[in-house]
Amino acid sequence: MSQDNNWIIRIFLLAMFFSLVAILSYSIQMKRDNIVYRSTDSDILDKACIALLQGSAQMVWRSAFTLSSMNTTCKEYLTKNHFIGEPLSSMETDFPLAYIITGHKEFEMIARLFRAIYAPQNMYCIHIDEKAKRELKVSVEKLVNCFPNAFLSSKAEPVIYAGISRLHADMHCMRDLISSNMKWKYVINVCGQDFPLKTNREIIQYLKRFKGKNITPGILPPDHAKKRTQFVFREHMDNRKSYVFKTNKLKSPPPHNITIYFGSAYYALTYEFVRFVLEDKLAKDLLEWSKDTFSPDEHYWVTLNRMPEAPNSMPTAKWEGDLKAIKWRDQNHGGCHGHYVRDICIYGSGDLKWLIERSSMFANKFEFKSYPPTVECLEQRLREKALNQSETAIESSWYF
Repeated sequence: MSQDNNWIIRIFLLAMFFSLVAILSYSIQMKRDNIVYRSTDSDILDKACIALLQGSAQMVWRSAFTLSSMNTTCKEYLTKNHFIGEPLSSMETDFPLAYIITGHKEFEMIARLFRAIYAPQNMYCIHIDEKAKRELKVSVEKLVNCFPNAFLSSKAEPVIYAGISRLHADMHCMRDLISSNMKWKYVINVCGQDFPLKTNREIIQYLKRFKGKNITPGILPPDHAKKRTQFVFREHMDNRKSYVFKTNKLKSPPPHNITIYFGSAYYALTYEFVRFVLEDKLAKDLLEWSKDTFSPDEHYWVTLNRMPEAPNSMPTAKWEGDLKAIKWRDQNHGGCHGHYVRDICIYGSGDLKWLIERSSMFANKFEFKSYPPTVECLEQRLREKALNQSETAIESSWYF
């Protein structure tokens, strides 16, 4: 063999070697970051999700779910993105739900949440933080304009974490939902970083266990929560940041000698109870009193639902109602495989097994841009389960 041929072979082998090293390094980095890209092939995604549940990672292509660049009709868009267009059972037709979705970032996550909980017999009100970027507002408006049973809140609130503005955002949507022509059974509030762990059918079955009662988990306030309603708190907002701060001023006692409870900001409320919230003097006076407390959404709903005079109330209830699976930093749950924000785990793909084993209706919190496979695998699993439960003839476009 000539010397020239030897050099050609050596150069070729070196090129192959460095190419393999580059590919191996890239694969190791992808596995370390738990990044999985989705294919249009549902079977490939299934295999990737099974691999993730077993602690390994696979490479598949990712298809983005975006609307801001939509150049098709709504009908084409809904078909392309696999929205379910018919009620999947008579039970679901006869038990319509309403949803309040509050969001402030990441259209991709809000859109996937909406698709996961969407059913044509339900109603959806989406509240986007008034401070959110214009791009998000425009994208969400385009999304809801494709659905007769979804709309943006008629009033956008500049939401401040732990402030009364968060409670006002829900109430804006409640007024809009009550004003609609449809009388739904329950309204459920979720944030844009939630994702369902149950199908629409399973959510209804769970709610029916409460026999028409409101679900507001909560108890009398523990010591650490008492100062939330004992002192006056103020909201602050400027061009850089927003927050709630405590003053040294003591609050007046609650109106009408109401006993204040402490609990979850999330709920499942009946139609009649929401009318009570919006129209009754007790509810209005408590809302006014709560405006300068800390995180009033964590006492307002549960306090009203402990009143015997409130429609469908549960005066003696405590933490009944498994509404939301959350990994708090100070709880024993096997660790967070994503990262923590305000002591709440943003789920990574390593949390999939834990999530699938939960009995909660929803889980919180997710970031699609940080951990896409966590959302995509839950989404794939949920859709397959919903279609397997269907009593309606299934359209091919409903499959991912």
